[in-house]
Amino acid sequence: MKWGTAINNFKTYLKIERGLSDNSIVSYENDINKLSNFLLDKNKSISPIKVSPDIIKEFIYSISNSINPTSQSRIISGLRSFFEYLIFEKYIKTNPLSLIESPRISRKLPDTLTIKEIDLLISNINISTNEGERNTALIETLYGCGLRVSELISLKISDLFFSEGFIKVTGKGNKQRLVPISDLNKRVIKSYMDNSRKKLKIEEKSKDILFLNRRGKKLSRAMIFTIIKRLAKLSDIKKNISPHTFRHSFATHLLKNGADLKTIQQLLGHQSITTTEIYMHIDNKMLVKAINKFHPRSKIT
Repeated sequence: MKWGTAINNFKTYLKIERGLSDNSIVSYENDINKLSNFLLDKNKSISPIKVSPDIIKEFIYSISNSINPTSQSRIISGLRSFFEYLIFEKYIKTNPLSLIESPRISRKLPDTLTIKEIDLLISNINISTNEGERNTALIETLYGCGLRVSELISLKISDLFFSEGFIKVTGKGNKQRLVPISDLNKRVIKSYMDNSRKKLKIEEKSKDILFLNRRGKKLSRAMIFTIIKRLAKLSDIKKNISPHTFRHSFATHLLKNGADLKTIQQLLGHQSITTTEIYMHIDNKMLVKAINKFHPRSKIT
């Protein structure tokens, strides 16, 4: 079996059987290509079904000095999934990564913005321009609904159910969820739709896409990053912020104000609650307060 054939078949499996997004599939493909390119550089003409644990160890050692532990862990995970697929298709019997351990990585707490910082960012948007009106709406939606950047740029007008107070969000693996939307968020989106968006010459395939660039096309992920970086600089915010920072802030502020973890998990579209649990570590004061309030021993002096 050739590497190209195996990779293409694996990509089809990821898309159809597991329902992964194009971005996730590209990440898997890149990880597998790193291994195949390593073998090519070493002049080792080895089929994917002939890869041994020793070859995997040699490959991991070769990348360990140039790639950080987080990236190493992701590559190992991607390769493990690839060889599990080959087992599933009965090309191989054992996974060459079965005894390979991922490097230990510290769980980094996500950066968050205060409400004051979010208000500052929005106040520095020039709403007298078409882009400014759009940017106000998209920042409010990122923070107000806790969306991933991929969910934001794919949000459709037909996904807006304002009379019911919800938007329909299509997340990872094409899984859909309903997220409540505030009156403020509805108001800025309506303003953008009734004014700036109507002035655009919109291409046919983007007519249902909510947030568009000045050429009437769907916004790119890179453009959202650029908008936020410019706003951060304009607002003199020194934190390293990205679109995901607003999602982290959304979850953190909900938790601080008393929302339970299960609700936050559903709103964020996390498959596992362990992903959501990272927000429990952001504010230690909350943990102390919970112990003091609810644990029977805390009342004894």
